[in-house]
Amino acid sequence: MEKVIKIEGGHPLHGTVTISGSKNATVALIPACVLANEPITIYGVPNISDVRSLIVLLRELGVNVEEKEEGTLYIDPTNMKNTPLISDAATKLRASYYFMGALLGKYGHAEIRMPGGCYLGPRPINLHIKGFEALGAHVDYENGCYILHADRLVGTNIFLDISSVGATINIMLAAVYAQGRTIIENAAREPEIIDIATLLNKMGARIHGMGTSTITIDGVDSLKGCIHEIIPDRIEAATYIIMGAAMGTDMRVENVIPQHLDAIIMKLREIGINMEVGSDFVHILGRNSELKPTEILTKPYPGFATDVQQPFSVLLTQAHGQSTVTETIYKERFKHCDELNKMGADIDVHEASAFIHGYTKLYGSRVRATDLRCGAALVVAGLMADGVTEIHDIYHIDRGYDNLDEKLNELGAKVWREEVE
Repeated sequence: MEKVIKIEGGHPLHGTVTISGSKNATVALIPACVLANEPITIYGVPNISDVRSLIVLLRELGVNVEEKEEGTLYIDPTNMKNTPLISDAATKLRASYYFMGALLGKYGHAEIRMPGGCYLGPRPINLHIKGFEALGAHVDYENGCYILHADRLVGTNIFLDISSVGATINIMLAAVYAQGRTIIENAAREPEIIDIATLLNKMGARIHGMGTSTITIDGVDSLKGCIHEIIPDRIEAATYIIMGAAMGTDMRVENVIPQHLDAIIMKLREIGINMEVGSDFVHILGRNSELKPTEILTKPYPGFATDVQQPFSVLLTQAHGQSTVTETIYKERFKHCDELNKMGADIDVHEASAFIHGYTKLYGSRVRATDLRCGAALVVAGLMADGVTEIHDIYHIDRGYDNLDEKLNELGAKVWREEVE
């Protein structure tokens, strides 16, 4: 038996939805906590399966983890031991690789199985390895495990060939205990990096320049405990704003940082969505007229987020004319297009671009979430479709969206789960 999500399409969305803490920040913040020598309390933790996998890994390390109340984690690494992370939990998400930098930084040694997560084409971690080696580590790969060791880590200048979010964070985690100064050039600028650096600085790290392309880390000898609240999830916010643009009549998305969504909001207005943007909310008021086609080019922050192009492309099936979505981050991130075509879309994919021919009516069908954001795209399509959509492999969706069914049903959707053969 398999559990699926079913959506009866055609129901208008209205009311208010509150965005949860950032998934992409949380999955790095939790491994970062092991660098401390005292307890840390994190607020705003989303209820997603990636968090549950990370908690398993923390407990394998002997870290005391308590879920004090909904959305609050108490993490006490006082009695932790640096044991190899070789259980299946390490392979259930890509972000398990943040334990590489954290354990290497604290103990000078880390062993972890090859990380998992969504398949979006080749996603090598060579930039992470390059950074660790520049700091003085030796890295081996044996029997599906990375083994990292350093007698000592020494600060240095590291230039990233690509402004990778994962590599920027992982090197930062390793460098906080390195001797001297580390400078990461061509660093990624995403808001989640600022959030991780903010936590580390509360713990006693000395990190400057986060949010710019040059980050400076001066090594310290010890890190203390602290209290931290996670920033709102800009990708979840964008997904619900797109849902509101597709089906909303008067829908408000709260607990957002609008500056994190500038590129998406600009594109939505360009195609004809009427919105009011406040200090911490976006109010979707419906369409001005027929949706207009557009061109999207994914870019690192502050450009159009690769994580948003899949749900946004569903909305573009309702535009009158041809839209083009071009991927510059993960060039194989178009598996959702085959599933959308099953529902009546007319999308051609050539190399790193999808050509979306609209307007097309969507119909409920059996489809499969091939990755997290593909799953989000299929939920958007299900809300818009005529009839019932049945989404399989929903574990991908549960990795990144907190209480999706409940939030949508409170907005007026009809979403439920069933067990099927």
